[in-house]
Amino acid sequence: MESCGYLKFTDDSMKSNFLQSLSTMRKNRLFCDVVLLVENTEIHAHRNVLACVSPQLMELFSTDAGTLNGGPTAASDAKLPCYRLNGQITKHGLMYLVEYAYTGSLEVPDEMIRDVYLAAWQLKIDSVVKECARHLVSELEPDICIETRSLPGIERNRRFVQEVDAYIAKNFHLVSETAGFLQLPCVLIEVLYQTRQEMSLVAECSLGRLVIDWIRRQMTDEDISVSALLERSHMLYLALDNSLQDCADLPPGQESESDLVQDYKRLVLKCPSNKKYRKALKTPGRPRMILYSRDIGDRSDATDAAETEMDWSLVGCSKLSDHSYVALVTLNGNLARLSIQLRLNIPTTPSPINTPDVMSTSVSRDEDLDECQQPELFCEVATMSGPKCGLGVAELEGKLLVCGGYDRAECLRSVESYCPETNSWTQQSNMGEARGRVQIAVIEGTVYAVGGCNGTTELDSVEYLPKSERKWKKMCKLPLARSNAGVCALNGKIYCIGGWNGQSGIKQCDVLKPDENRWFSIAPLHTGRYQAGVTAYGGKLWVVGGSDAWNCLGSVEVYDVEANQWTLGPSLSTARRGCGLAEYNGKLYAVGGSDGSHSLNTTECYDEESKCWIAGPNLTSPRSNVSVAVVQNRLYAIGGFSGKTFLSTVEYLDAATNEWTTFVPQTSANIDSLLENSLRAALQNVRSSSSTSSSPDHLSGNGGGANETTFKPIHTALNNEYNRQQHSPKAMAGAKQDILFTSVPNSAKTALLEDEQDDHDNGDLSKSNTATKTAQENSISLLQQLAANKCTEIATAGNHSS
Repeated sequence: MESCGYLKFTDDSMKSNFLQSLSTMRKNRLFCDVVLLVENTEIHAHRNVLACVSPQLMELFSTDAGTLNGGPTAASDAKLPCYRLNGQITKHGLMYLVEYAYTGSLEVPDEMIRDVYLAAWQLKIDSVVKECARHLVSELEPDICIETRSLPGIERNRRFVQEVDAYIAKNFHLVSETAGFLQLPCVLIEVLYQTRQEMSLVAECSLGRLVIDWIRRQMTDEDISVSALLERSHMLYLALDNSLQDCADLPPGQESESDLVQDYKRLVLKCPSNKKYRKALKTPGRPRMILYSRDIGDRSDATDAAETEMDWSLVGCSKLSDHSYVALVTLNGNLARLSIQLRLNIPTTPSPINTPDVMSTSVSRDEDLDECQQPELFCEVATMSGPKCGLGVAELEGKLLVCGGYDRAECLRSVESYCPETNSWTQQSNMGEARGRVQIAVIEGTVYAVGGCNGTTELDSVEYLPKSERKWKKMCKLPLARSNAGVCALNGKIYCIGGWNGQSGIKQCDVLKPDENRWFSIAPLHTGRYQAGVTAYGGKLWVVGGSDAWNCLGSVEVYDVEANQWTLGPSLSTARRGCGLAEYNGKLYAVGGSDGSHSLNTTECYDEESKCWIAGPNLTSPRSNVSVAVVQNRLYAIGGFSGKTFLSTVEYLDAATNEWTTFVPQTSANIDSLLENSLRAALQNVRSSSSTSSSPDHLSGNGGGANETTFKPIHTALNNEYNRQQHSPKAMAGAKQDILFTSVPNSAKTALLEDEQDDHDNGDLSKSNTATKTAQENSISLLQQLAANKCTEIATAGNHSS
């Protein structure tokens, strides 16, 4: 039978006619089946049309047949279902969105953009939200940017936030003078310093971050509200762990407890609060310079960490006078002002550090100061390449090796190592398989990765990286596939303790003899467990905490290798799973973990004399599924889960203070590396510029995660020394014109290499350009020399504390 023909016809005009017809019907209230009530206005429409553009209305119409509001007076047609829209939706904002639903076109005057944005955000019309945000960014001005930054729901659009924050940071000097900024709630902070030298070295953005960290601890750890923080000014001091602490907690009898501090303590006693007790920390004995490496607006695109950073961020900071600063910050997502005042706190008793009445602003006289007066330079511990949890860590040739783990999306094959001397991470050869919930061990320079999970199933595979080789190799498989097992090395063997096989915590324990490439089973645990802390201590294996699949465990088991026997040890004070366990300075530390409902920032230390666990210093962040390792006499806690975010951060236990810290003393190698990369970027930009040169803002570089605030104190020092040398008789004789390295008050523009050619010089243009080029090259050479000398001086001071 022959095939019948067919007709194919496409009406290109139907779509536009269809929308036009629907719009006409809405305006004439034909076939309308819903009424939207906003303020005192009724808007008739068709549910199908509105549901197509708004997921929020789709959900509303799908779950509720409608609520008739107030009988016949609520709507002209009482038979139609009516929905009252509240929140941030205004009459005009909703009208524009309804028109958009029927026409696909949006024409909104500037004064109505915010109303449309808020209504679209609440109704989840993402296309309109995106376009309104783009328009708002293009129209930003200093006097309206605070209002824009305060829009509800703005944090959901990270790119929007980033662009607004970048504008505010660039124009912060102007923004800080607007009414919108001055009307924000303001937290008053005073920070005490014992020498004018410390005050002269303060980098405002680093100071702002330290203050935010202090406020965050008050609000999250001690449940103090923003309103309570606004009631009075707060006097803070820099503690030994490089954090700011309240002067009310300063230990009595210290040199820093001056009359000023005592008066403040009496004031605080009159203002009772629910503040929790925290062990007071002493002040450092030498001046310190604390530098943050996080940049304003530096946020990931798709991680919980990015959301957290936006909740507690430094948007902009500016120096008002020698010792006064103002900043725009977000405190738990809400905009606020910081007013920070530096105050000199003269010790009540003679100090080993001389405190001259007048300290020259030029740091070029540092060579005249005693060694104990040289400032210590601390920077943040560099973060991993990304957030990781359940990762394997170990010490390898004086470095911290990190293997596998998992982030929000997948288990990882990646391997990287951290060098304490340079405070930097280096990517290493990837493992053969992705391994999350894994542990590693090292024997004579060879790294072993045992079991784990690939995201789908538990693994029985084992791979190793021979010393001085770049490729991972496979070896004999585990007798039982498992993840979250405890792995450690003891007496040249690798032990795999307990773990998870998809059903429950297991008791099975095995030992690998590398020279035989075979696993042997040993005595099983008394209690099957996974996510337990495992390490060698006192010639025995210790297994601490973990989970039996139903409960967090506080029990401890100890394995005697000679007797092949497990015995019960002293129980932990707090049951915890996913904790790190390591021997450090002759003591056994259980670090972080989870109690089953919360990630923990507490640690416990085993006391050999009393045979029990005692409370150790708290971590700076809660960390469950954390990994720990000892490298170069520091106990590191790496990654983990805070209870809200996966962490890429690293902290370590400082033996000198017995406190966990995220700041590391700078070494000469670190500073030289940062300086080399920064100068290279600066010189490249200078040489590619024309008559007006580039900005040493580019001294921010990209080495070691530094930003423009990192070198601000060095900029100041170089500026003073540079100008002094440039205006010396020798320099003046050699060059009549030159490029000056000058500071600009605006914190967003720290320094400029400016061409100071004579305005009255009308000579030949080519000669002028040649003179300018020569002047630039001479200035660059001098800048390199001064920068190298200055960084070496600061690094030397930092090394004395290492």
